[in-house]
Amino acid sequence: MRRSSYRPADLAREHGISTQTVRNYERDGVLPPARRTPSGYRAYTAVHVRALRAYLALIPAHGYATSGEIMRAVNAGDVDTALRAIDRSHTQLLRDRETLDSVEVAVGLLTRPPAASRPDRPSTARPDLSPPGRPERPLAIGGLARRVGVTPAALRKWERAGILAPSRGQATGYRLYSADDVRDAELAHLLRRGGYRLDHIATVVRQVRDAAGTEPLAESLENWRRRLTDRGRAMLTAAVRLAEHLSPPDD
Repeated sequence: MRRSSYRPADLAREHGISTQTVRNYERDGVLPPARRTPSGYRAYTAVHVRALRAYLALIPAHGYATSGEIMRAVNAGDVDTALRAIDRSHTQLLRDRETLDSVEVAVGLLTRPPAASRPDRPSTARPDLSPPGRPERPLAIGGLARRVGVTPAALRKWERAGILAPSRGQATGYRLYSADDVRDAELAHLLRRGGYRLDHIATVVRQVRDAAGTEPLAESLENWRRRLTDRGRAMLTAAVRLAEHLSPPDD
């Protein structure tokens, strides 16, 4: 027989979290408000059990901020807003995969046999590391920021860290980002989302830029590929838990 009432400790025990964490989730709106007993204790229901399962499954899939947005929208009855947040997260994952694919193309070019072994090219030739789809003309800082999905301030910070090295327009002195700069910015954005420090990213970008020593880059990309796979699998689990919350059996 299904229980009609749960204590905070009951919800906490299932997931190995503290009862205070459960109360905090209710306070933050990711769990619906709980009914109070005459003595003032919280009395959760099966709805709260499913909501907590859904929220904790959403976190590894979409991150804390997006997961909170999803659950607060669901609790307010605004399913469209919740689904829109999920769509944005899926779009970002796809973009991460595409960027990673492009960088791996660059790694493949870096590890090709030396040009000296190919008689159709001079021995001093260097591989073109720009993946397909790069702009034919230099971009201003605003254009690059929109393309990558960061702020101009972030690009200037990356420049100070040695990640980007844009040229300057002769007439205006404004920053101009070449196709290689776009590649470096997309790589930096990818690794930044993977949790890497700016100094590490600067080292990786220099490896690509100088076409030397690809092992650190290959290791970073392999780790990030695993993270993308884990996130994709987490999205599948989260979708199931959220669907169970949205369309529950009769309580």
